[in-house]
Amino acid sequence: MSLELTTREVEAIWTEAQQHRPSAVSIDRLETICTVPSQLGNGYHRYLELCPGLDLCLVNTTSHDVAHHVPENQHPVQFMAFLSGVYDSGDLVLINAEQGYVGGSGIQPRHRVHSPGWHRHVGVNIHLTSALFQQLFASADGALPPTLQPLLQENDCQHRFSPKMTTAMRTVVQQILACPFVGITKRLYLQGKVFELMALQLDGLLNEGTATPSASPKADTVARIHYAAEILRSHLEQPPHQTELSQRVGLSDRTLQKGFKTVFGLTPFAYLTQQRMHQAEHLLRQPHRTVAEVANMMGYANPAQFAAAFKRQFGLTPRECLRGNKPAQTSLLG
Repeated sequence: MSLELTTREVEAIWTEAQQHRPSAVSIDRLETICTVPSQLGNGYHRYLELCPGLDLCLVNTTSHDVAHHVPENQHPVQFMAFLSGVYDSGDLVLINAEQGYVGGSGIQPRHRVHSPGWHRHVGVNIHLTSALFQQLFASADGALPPTLQPLLQENDCQHRFSPKMTTAMRTVVQQILACPFVGITKRLYLQGKVFELMALQLDGLLNEGTATPSASPKADTVARIHYAAEILRSHLEQPPHQTELSQRVGLSDRTLQKGFKTVFGLTPFAYLTQQRMHQAEHLLRQPHRTVAEVANMMGYANPAQFAAAFKRQFGLTPRECLRGNKPAQTSLLG
């Protein structure tokens, strides 16, 4: 069974671990080396700032079976590529040795990152600011190519992609992890390799035709998506099946699914669960409610399933909510 943790709890674990075993610094002063707390697994993260706005993390860890609940957040541009290990965020993204991750800047939705127990995670995690991304990839007139514009959303929902890992990408990741240099030479070498990996991942997206999400839905389609969302919010206990919902709003199943992802950053099912949990929290804070009663009102015949969904959403159990506890403000995707 996974250890379910909020961001606040993960940060507290790391803070306590740092007090007993502070981070180390490499001999050339370029790396900060952090040992993974024993509650989460073992291994280390090596952090380097390659230039202003560009950070690299080298990951070599073995994780316990841990699920990390991450809140909605403002996110930078991110590239990830792993030789082994699994990070499973359900509808958000799946990262493993077969597919990497490219996440644009913008608002990253609330999600749950699951790291299966005793998987060895070996790979790289790259963050860069929107300003640096613009500087690196803009044309002479300062504008980004249309194919890359979805990666800079700022105040809109970020776009995320899963480029297939290739032999060339794996080779670059291995070269980054086994960098033979120190000092300024290491910084220059790693800068070049990080840019090479980013180029390979972006090229893979462009060649697969997946770097540009489908065109923004028409105004009429967006209106129908919002109508579908209203129907779900009005029928939390007995919502229509997706096919029935599609028919009621006059869209195909596929258009409804894609439309929800575009408008809300969630699938219809994930949106329904989110709305159920927010309504459940409101009800649990009213006097004289019981968990079983609220679970039934939200369409859950099994209170245990309701409790699990509630904890995934808020990081606390329904009973803790009844007692007045507040949800924690909730990766490697962070």
